[in-house]
Amino acid sequence: MGDFLQVLKVQRWDDHRYYHHSLVNQSLHLLSAASFVLAYILCYWSPPTAALIAWTVSMTSRQIGHFFFEPKCYDVINEATHEYKEAIKVGYNLRRKVVLMSLWAASPLVLYFDPTLFGLFEPHAGAKEFVRHMGQIWFVLGIGGLIFRTVQLFFIRDVQTGLVWATKILTDPFHDIKLYYKAPFQLFRHDDELDELDDVALDAH
Repeated sequence: MGDFLQVLKVQRWDDHRYYHHSLVNQSLHLLSAASFVLAYILCYWSPPTAALIAWTVSMTSRQIGHFFFEPKCYDVINEATHEYKEAIKVGYNLRRKVVLMSLWAASPLVLYFDPTLFGLFEPHAGAKEFVRHMGQIWFVLGIGGLIFRTVQLFFIRDVQTGLVWATKILTDPFHDIKLYYKAPFQLFRHDDELDELDDVALDAH
């Protein structure tokens, strides 16, 4: 268990130091984390509704931060190129995220042109049923994306790495809230210094 927790700590620290330099990105991760926690709660009553929130708010805000606000130039702090960071990324790097988000964006079109989704659904009678079916698809896509990468890591790395990564993903919302709750205030003050947040990150690890 001690080794498992140590690997989890390393994965979390690498994710923070390599991919969360921007205060805008950190603030968007805070929004993403809060909405993910809400989605977790809603899973008890309505998984489709939870998936709609998770994908439209949580995932989009999180990926907007990565794609548009995180610098892609040479990382002087960590002495690493963007290409190096992408190559060693344990989970979904930007290229893999493009594939995953493309599947998400294309799924409403598939459901629109085939309301049964290859015989899995009764055709929707209106917009409300369409949205509910969409939520069910996105719920399965989210679970499938998690399982797919976890199992893939079993083979390209090892079982522990895959299980640690899955644990990290599932607990990231709570960890991100702990890590980035000050980011919006720093952004509002136009404070570009990351020292304070880095101290919080070190304390959390």
